[in-house]
Amino acid sequence: MPYINVKTNSERINDAQETVKSELGNAITAIRGKSEAWLMVNIDKPSAMYFKGDSAPCAMFEVSVFGSASGGEYEDLTKRICKISEELLGVSPDRTYVKYYETNRWGWNNMNF
Repeated sequence: MPYINVKTNSERINDAQETVKSELGNAITAIRGKSEAWLMVNIDKPSAMYFKGDSAPCAMFEVSVFGSASGGEYEDLTKRICKISEELLGVSPDRTYVKYYETNRWGWNNMNF
């Protein structure tokens, strides 16, 4: 049950939403047991974002997962997300943040896991 929230000031997101969604679906497999079949993705429209004091293209990817993953899995996923950010959004990896949240409680379909 992963969830990825994408925020960026890159105008390229307007034309790349479907591709970004699909590529994140592939990327999430870096974490054992996670797949696009359970992935929810939110992609915000370009917004006013600043990083290092300027408005050059930047991006924030917030990844929530049910359970946990190893450091190596997170490292692999960060590399995959940074590649998506650079190739599809034109945002350099050094202007891309990836933030992880782990939870042991996740609700779905009138129940909790």
